Amino acid sequence: MPAVVPDDIDPRRIPAHVACVMDGNGRWAQRRGLKRTDGHAAGEEALFDVVDGALELGLDWLTVYAFSTENWRRPADEVKFLMGFNESILLRRRDELNERGVRMRFIGRRDWRVPKRLLRHMRETEELTAANRGMTFTMAFNYGGRPEIVDAVRQIVDEGIPPNKIDERTIAKHLYAPDMPDPDLMVRTSGEFRTSNYLLWQLAYSELVFTEVLWPDFRRENLFEAVAEFQRRERRFGGVDGA
Repeated sequence: MPAVVPDDIDPRRIPAHVACVMDGNGRWAQRRGLKRTDGHAAGEEALFDVVDGALELGLDWLTVYAFSTENWRRPADEVKFLMGFNESILLRRRDELNERGVRMRFIGRRDWRVPKRLLRHMRETEELTAANRGMTFTMAFNYGGRPEIVDAVRQIVDEGIPPNKIDERTIAKHLYAPDMPDPDLMVRTSGEFRTSNYLLWQLAYSELVFTEVLWPDFRRENLFEAVAEFQRRERRFGGVDGA
């Protein structure tokens, strides 16, 4: 039975944008004597339960770290599985998400390392859902925070923008999704306490919540707990209390 948003969550203070680092799939599988790829497969249920929870909360933006630029270093069979698995998720889930008014987006490098067929499905999914006005669900795929900033700087140089005209706004306008608001809240699972090259520019003033729960065990109730923790905090953005 679907979870109900707890009464202690203030609907007037829901974060507009939540970002997730979906960590712990491999450890979840190893603890059960399974292959690492079985952990990734188990993570799909967690992902879409979280999507359901995000819709129940009324989030405007949900962004998840699906595959990093560093993940290419993993064993070849695991990388191959992840390419096929992400393609399968798109083909099986995009119509459902489209019917629910979810707009799907992808951020990251769309380079030669990503299979052309997967790139095509990503473009088709974005086109299919482009007119939707519900939650924007973004998958960071072949993504790294530092590469994103490097790519932004390269664009700025290519456009011939003079150095004295470059400020934070200039860089922000050249990121992969310049219309995407900075996350209010970033949640990382599996007990790791780092950002792992994720949304480095955008997380400057995000609230960070870390949980011991491994991603395949993560559910919308855990998302609700993270949002409740977010609402208990005072966000000062460099100011002082009461300012």
